[in-house]
Amino acid sequence: MTTARDIMTGGAECAQVDQTVTEAARKMRDLGVGALPICGDDNRLKGVITDRDIVLNCVAEGMDTSEVRVEQYAGDEVVTVGADDSVEEALRTMTGAGVRRLPVIDGHDLVGMISQADIAKHLPEDQAGKLVAAISSAPENG
Repeated sequence: MTTARDIMTGGAECAQVDQTVTEAARKMRDLGVGALPICGDDNRLKGVITDRDIVLNCVAEGMDTSEVRVEQYAGDEVVTVGADDSVEEALRTMTGAGVRRLPVIDGHDLVGMISQADIAKHLPEDQAGKLVAAISSAPENG
């Protein structure tokens, strides 16, 4: 069984809750990623901020990204997948939540991120097409 750990991108860097959206955007640019996990002072996962969040929920709303804090994007419940969960479980989670990226956790520790593309590369062609269609038709959550 292929697991989330097998296909994830390890070493995910977090945006800290007290950082500004501008700082998070610069980190995304520097890392070449479209999403950052949000971590609190306790280094526990608090949410995820995406490039889409920044554009649609900050810039398009006329907010000052140098003033808005990343913690605004931390939610009560973060959609994640366990490191030892199967790729199929990651697919179900991603599709059900309508997200394109998932933090991968081992216990309470963030160990990586999985993207829609990571999963698609490890699925048979017909299932990969279903993944893209399902996520594309779901409300955008990241």
